[in-house]
Amino acid sequence: MAVRVFLLAAALLAAMSCFHATASDPSLLQDFCVVDKMSKVRLNGFPCKDANDVVAEDFFFSGLHMAGNTTNKQGSAVTPVNVAQIAGLNTMGISLARIDYAPFGQNPPHTHPRGTEILTVLEGSLYVGFVTSNPDNKLFAKVLNKGDVFVFPEGLIHFQFNYGTKNAVALAALSGQNPGVITVANAVFGSKPSIQDYILAKAFQVDKMTVDRIQAQF
Repeated sequence: MAVRVFLLAAALLAAMSCFHATASDPSLLQDFCVVDKMSKVRLNGFPCKDANDVVAEDFFFSGLHMAGNTTNKQGSAVTPVNVAQIAGLNTMGISLARIDYAPFGQNPPHTHPRGTEILTVLEGSLYVGFVTSNPDNKLFAKVLNKGDVFVFPEGLIHFQFNYGTKNAVALAALSGQNPGVITVANAVFGSKPSIQDYILAKAFQVDKMTVDRIQAQF
C-alpha cells in the first residue's frame, strides 16, 4: 500500500512539473504579432496590431551599414535592432546589434538580463570575456579576430575591448526581442537617486572619497 501511495504521489508530482514547464509556451502561436504602438494595453511584451494592417516595413530596418559614433568616454557605440526598431520582432525571441569600437575602445562590463548573446567579429580584433556567477566568479576570456565567434551566457557580466590601433566592428545576436542591458558601472555608480557612498565604500572596500569621485563621473 505504501509503495502504491508513493508511486501515485510521484506521478502527480511529475504531472504537476510537466504542467508548470509547459504553462508558458515560448513558441509563436500565430505567424507574427507586430507591435501595436497605439495600444494603451501594457503586458509582458506588446499587444498585436491587426494582421490586416501589417505591412512589409513592420519587418524592416536599415542602417547597420553605418558606423556608430565612438567619440565618447568608452570609445564604443552600440546600434541596437530589437523590438523597438522592428515592430515585427515582437514574440520572435531574437534581436541583434552592431557594435563599433575605436582603437582601445570598449563595450564595458554589462549584462543582458533577458538574452544570451553570440558575437561575431566583422573587422579588427577584440579581447572579450565573461564572468561566472558567485561563488566562483571565474573569467572566461579570449582574443577574437575577424570571423571569430564567442558566446556570452544570459545574465552573466561580460565585456569587449579593442586592443588594436584600428577600428573594430562586431555583430551581436541575442536570444530575446528585448534582451535589456545593465551596464555595471552606470547602474552602481550612476543610479538616480545615488546609492549612499558608505554602502558602496563598504561593498568595494574603498573609502567614501573614492566612491564620491567615481560617482561624479556619472
